Amino acid sequence: MFCANVRRFIAFRIFFNSRFYYPVFTILFLDFGLTIAQFSILNAVWAAVIVLAEVPSGALADVVGRKRLLVAASVIMAVEIGIICFAPAGGSPLVFYIFLANRILSGLAEAAASGADEAIAYDSLAERGAKKQWGRVLEILARYQSVGHIVAMSIGAAIYDPVLVTKAVGFLGINHQFSQSMTMRFPLYLTFILAILAVLTTLGMKDVKTSTSKKNGKAESGKASLGQAMGLTLKAGAWIFKTPFALTILLFGMMFDGLIRMVITLSSQYYRMIELPESIFGLIGSLVAMLGFVVPKLARNIAEKKNPSHALAVTALLTLTGLVSMNLFLPLAGMIPVMLTCCAMYFNGFFISYYLNQVTASEQRATVLSFKGLTYNISYGLLGILYALVLKTQRQTVSGTPNEDLIFMDTFFWFPLTFAVWFVLLMGVTRFIFTQSGIKK
Repeated sequence: MFCANVRRFIAFRIFFNSRFYYPVFTILFLDFGLTIAQFSILNAVWAAVIVLAEVPSGALADVVGRKRLLVAASVIMAVEIGIICFAPAGGSPLVFYIFLANRILSGLAEAAASGADEAIAYDSLAERGAKKQWGRVLEILARYQSVGHIVAMSIGAAIYDPVLVTKAVGFLGINHQFSQSMTMRFPLYLTFILAILAVLTTLGMKDVKTSTSKKNGKAESGKASLGQAMGLTLKAGAWIFKTPFALTILLFGMMFDGLIRMVITLSSQYYRMIELPESIFGLIGSLVAMLGFVVPKLARNIAEKKNPSHALAVTALLTLTGLVSMNLFLPLAGMIPVMLTCCAMYFNGFFISYYLNQVTASEQRATVLSFKGLTYNISYGLLGILYALVLKTQRQTVSGTPNEDLIFMDTFFWFPLTFAVWFVLLMGVTRFIFTQSGIKK
């Protein structure tokens, strides 16, 4: 069985990511009295905080210790959930500022955890000479995260519904009438419990000594300066640009992740277009999560037995097939290309982690992995802006009152088109990079 650090890494990922309010994320904010515009602003702030803090936090993890960053991430998660658990409702300015603090803290927590968790787990295996087990770890992690996601999606949506909660407690012999103002906090309470479990999990982790910590006594004592962290950031960035394979991994990873994540963000609108009832959207999310039981095992077999170009071909074929088929908006049957696209997302996540950890030195692992998170969020953000511009342009060409559903269908072709163009360009860039470096790949 895996060592304690790896087991705690898996537990931490589950506690940190399986948030019970995710299935009701948007309407939760609105029920507290916020507007759609405020909701958009808050999420823009969240993304900006992650982009700004992603790489510096990874460098700090390599300098002062991965455990400290993970404990900090867990504590910040507990605070960010705790403050909205008891936030007043009603749409007053105070509510907006409370949720603004929540989004800032949430972004900091995401940035602090990104890179540090994988680094401490991978180096724990490396310390025991078991680096080849990393693929197995990723497979098990995906399986358990899928379970966590299914549980959170199902329970979170159920306990948000006051009618359902009232009927459930009535079945148990408890006569109490629940209101929306009460039940909308229930998913938050359960997520707060997960945050406490995340704190306890990370407190039990143990840092693995890297060459940086061995050379730098300050890093061991936690007194490393921000200058050291920034120095490591620059060093890791330079290493990425000088290492063709690592640079290629990040370039393709950000393409797949950004495009597919943007499509997933718009999935509820797509489901309406293929005539799926809104009542089963939560079940669809659980169905997608079940891919985590199958895809990682297939991905591990490919990663361990085939070369990286084979992994790239599989991911690209699934992505292109899924995006092109989604553009047909087939009633009901349109779920098939959604599943193909989500499979590509799972494959991409597995392959990037598998190959990037293989080529990255222990002393800068968290920093390099943070560059991965940075590129992913930049890609996602830029695509969001570009798609918003496409939508705006399309609305301006429509006479009368724009039909949002038709505009969505008319502009969706930009996703497969963008993928095809981006993929061809990256293939050319990759060929140039390896040619210049004198490496045949």
